[in-house]
Amino acid sequence: MLNSMRRLTRLFLGATLAACAGHPVGGTPSPQGAYPPRDLANRRPLTRAEASGFTQTSSYADVMVFIETLRQPSTDMYVTSLGRSPQGKDLPLIIMSRPLVKTPAEAKRLGRPIVLIQANIHGGEVEGKEALLSLLRDLKLDPYKNVIDSLVIMAVPIYNADGNDALGPQARNRGAQNGPEQIGQRPNGQNLDLNRDYIKAEAPETKAALKLINGWDPDVLVDLHTTNGSYHGYALTWAPPLNPASRFSGPFTRDTVLPVLADALRRNRRMQTFPYGNFVSQDSVQQGWFTYDHRPRFGTNYYGLRGRIAILSEAYSHDPFRTRIASTYAFVHDLLSLLAANYEDVLEVGREADRMTTAYASTPNSSPLIPIRSRLTTNPLRGDVLVEDLVRDLVDTVRHEAGLRPGLRRTGRMRTVRMPIIDRFEATLDQSLPYAWVIPAAQAKLIEPLRRHGIAVEQLAERATVNARRFGIDSIARSRAFQGHQETTLGGRWSGADTVTLEAGTFVIRAGQPLGILALVLLEPQSDDGLVTWNFLDEWIQQGGTYPVLRIIDRITAPLRGIREN
Repeated sequence: MLNSMRRLTRLFLGATLAACAGHPVGGTPSPQGAYPPRDLANRRPLTRAEASGFTQTSSYADVMVFIETLRQPSTDMYVTSLGRSPQGKDLPLIIMSRPLVKTPAEAKRLGRPIVLIQANIHGGEVEGKEALLSLLRDLKLDPYKNVIDSLVIMAVPIYNADGNDALGPQARNRGAQNGPEQIGQRPNGQNLDLNRDYIKAEAPETKAALKLINGWDPDVLVDLHTTNGSYHGYALTWAPPLNPASRFSGPFTRDTVLPVLADALRRNRRMQTFPYGNFVSQDSVQQGWFTYDHRPRFGTNYYGLRGRIAILSEAYSHDPFRTRIASTYAFVHDLLSLLAANYEDVLEVGREADRMTTAYASTPNSSPLIPIRSRLTTNPLRGDVLVEDLVRDLVDTVRHEAGLRPGLRRTGRMRTVRMPIIDRFEATLDQSLPYAWVIPAAQAKLIEPLRRHGIAVEQLAERATVNARRFGIDSIARSRAFQGHQETTLGGRWSGADTVTLEAGTFVIRAGQPLGILALVLLEPQSDDGLVTWNFLDEWIQQGGTYPVLRIIDRITAPLRGIREN
């Protein structure tokens, strides 16, 4: 696996110059990439942000009118539905490619990467929505060949439609954001944070997204956000999958894709970007630059566990609205050019992940240890970070413009500070892939969440005797309430292998499948973000008891049957 990744890195780096110039594979140079375009006054349709002089953001109705106008007529754009929001809004899904595809089978036959870009998962973070709509328009109107000749682009510009339309003052809904004056709220119509929902998958938006992902299997996920808080010198920050169990796509995205893209943006656009992070406080920047959580409840972390490239984009919240849109537009535009120029390597990352994950569990004792619990690195790298100087001021600052607390004033002066860069995680508990996990027929309710994630599940056709290990539960800890759940953590230990008789109808989840690592995270009792965490097993666990899911050591020789789709 390491040799394959090194080869991909060399090939990827070799295509950097073409990607930086905006040359999609098989295409001619494109003039696109600057935002807003010089001829914006002549472009149609315009987003609400563009039409208002960047003082307003698009409502759900605005987005739907924009999309409907753009699609008429169209031979390279298909509009369908991702699903419906809790309040009944139809969530638009736009597919763009030349030739046009409308189904997963058609897309796979093209043999090119499928890139899923989503924006507005937090309703108040609005520049991703505006940038994505504008980019789709400009790609469609571009008279030159461009990335839609080399990629299949799937776009969800308004993922959280209910939150987007819950308008309120920016100072209330996102106090550290520099406009526009009226924006939506962070949660969806059920008051759920959709970027914490990828494991429990309670929201209709998440269920619809997982159905799309299972059907289309995009090679890349790009999730567009806005930063919180810190004053630094970067137009945009970014992150790969942070969970260390993302052993295939995570390192390749972090160490190859994103540094190449950052270098291109710096050299060609004079745009400074950096790995995502924040200071503990502006007064204590020397403590370090800290990234966010590694757990797969977050979308890009989740997608890394599926063995695919995932990229988080965070526009700088203290920049003016127009600047944030321009930064996001440039980032996505140049990322798409880079992916198009390196399309074979992008596809190979997913193929390698599928091959190796399947092989680990199919060959006895070949699985490496895979992290199921992690923490921020205890051995961070040190690096230079651009920090904006703030000064004490007896006169109140204008909170709407800068998001500053009273008594501080921005200077616009940047300085380079060397500090710990704490942007990686290390395992605190590892586990290998077994041959399979088994779930008794009495716990059939556990099968639904597994299949929602695309995990392949089978059943024993007849009684079987196997070598298995059981987990004894020594302790159960529950956290404070979060999104209607008390997150649960189990303590205990696995027994040695023992002979167990399984009845016909027992559910079998073989780890030798492309989503084997995701299955490990979901099913292991000590995972820090699995089914136990989100209370799916509460009725079957008790202190001093046995975890109902067994690990099977050796190959099951009894016949297995698939489960019919509902």
